[in-house]
Amino acid sequence: MASAELPARPLAAAVLAALLASCAAGPDFRPPAAPQTDVYTATKATMPAVATATDHGDAQRFVAGAGVDRAWWHALGSPRLDALIAQALQASPTLAAARATLRQAQENRAAQAGSTRYPQVGAGLAGQRQRLNPATLGQAGNAREFDVYNASVGVHYRFDLTGGHRRALEALTARADYQRQQLAGTQLTLAANIASTAIAQAQLAAQLEATEAMLQAQEDQLALTRARVRLGTAAPDEASILQTQVERTRASAPQLRQQLQQHDHLLAVLAGRAPGAGDLPSFRLTEFHLPTELPLALPSELVHRRPDIRAAEALLHEANANYGVTIAALYPQLDLSANAGSQALSTGALFGSGSAAWTLLAQLTQPLFDAGLPAKKRAALGALDAAAANYQGVVLEALRSVADVLRALENDAHALSAQAAAEAAAQASLTTVSRRRALGAAGDTELLIARQQLQQTRIALLAAQAQRLTDSVALYQAMGGGNEANAAEGTRGNDDRRRQPPTASAAQHATGRPWPRFNLPAAARRKGGCLARPC
Repeated sequence: MASAELPARPLAAAVLAALLASCAAGPDFRPPAAPQTDVYTATKATMPAVATATDHGDAQRFVAGAGVDRAWWHALGSPRLDALIAQALQASPTLAAARATLRQAQENRAAQAGSTRYPQVGAGLAGQRQRLNPATLGQAGNAREFDVYNASVGVHYRFDLTGGHRRALEALTARADYQRQQLAGTQLTLAANIASTAIAQAQLAAQLEATEAMLQAQEDQLALTRARVRLGTAAPDEASILQTQVERTRASAPQLRQQLQQHDHLLAVLAGRAPGAGDLPSFRLTEFHLPTELPLALPSELVHRRPDIRAAEALLHEANANYGVTIAALYPQLDLSANAGSQALSTGALFGSGSAAWTLLAQLTQPLFDAGLPAKKRAALGALDAAAANYQGVVLEALRSVADVLRALENDAHALSAQAAAEAAAQASLTTVSRRRALGAAGDTELLIARQQLQQTRIALLAAQAQRLTDSVALYQAMGGGNEANAAEGTRGNDDRRRQPPTASAAQHATGRPWPRFNLPAAARRKGGCLARPC
């Protein structure tokens, strides 16, 4: 009977260890609930259904639920912009730093995974000379000197009974996810900045040309007025007023030129080149195409598309896992060590018969009093609450950015329509004055004034056209760009990430609120999760 009971003891111990190993201290992470709304603005954003008869005056419409192409900037229809962004994605030092940071996070996770799953094995070879005095042991005799040599192989493993190591691995996995989303966000921001800068460069170049044409018309008008002053048909004050207008316009040209040059420098740096690089393209507004179908994701979809929201979720996941690590530190730790080798008084006898030596150590430790552990637990809980609040803030800011862009696109369409009408009226006025001058019913002064008015309205029209393109780029950025592929990539290598279906947050089990503060249930705060409830 006794011999039958002996095998049952190690079996029971193994079963107990397996049951304990299946538990992990702290609450399991569950992604936060999606926003309980399907609109971005209080009233629906409406776009004009009729196109405006001017460049970039096409009617735009929102396509609900439409996906975003990963190379979304192709919708602008500029091959030179496509090539520049492709070069920037390879040469940008900002992206290189983000990729290196991601590799660092992945390797840190790999290091933790190795130490969690596998034991530590080491080999040692040592030799020492000792002097032993028998008098220290209360024995008679003279002191002796001798050599001791030993060679050994040791194995050490800490059983993850409470899941502390797994929670630490989970935290590092979440940190790698965060860096992955940071990389995706950096790529999105870089592409959007290059597109916006290229559009602004084209706008400034066109406005500079219009300003120079207006300056030429004003100078011609000033020359005619001075001639009239010399003939006595005009007062000197007229020439002085025109001189003021000419100099004011002349002063605006260097300002536009400076802004254009600054955008040239910015475009070079964004592309990973020095500001003095001379092979960068000079864009024109006419080479861009206005996207007519704009993607619009629901708020519940937006939280899975935008890199900044997914990065905030990864930080929340990391804080949740770190909270589990602090809870696991309150429970027993089991270490198992084994050492086998040989020990002898000479190197020749080191591996001989009778020199074998081994040790086997199992150690179970339980913190009884450590004033710092409860404080660390409370600190981790505070970090979890902060990460939850930060996540909610990021989501709200993302919803606000989408709402702003929707309103901007709506207003851009109406502003462009008005500016196009003003430009058409100025063009009609110039045509009428030109005909009257040909018939002798109007003079050169009226013709020059009509030309100036046309150039002024054209400058405003160019700004409206560029603004519509820029805000279309802003919408693609607000939608998270083509982040679907990145979302699939973000799940790779996450076999240790214990995620639940995205139905509720950890706090929602206790509160049931759609926008939880992610406070842990009282039982989890008090007892520490898995070990305080059935696993």
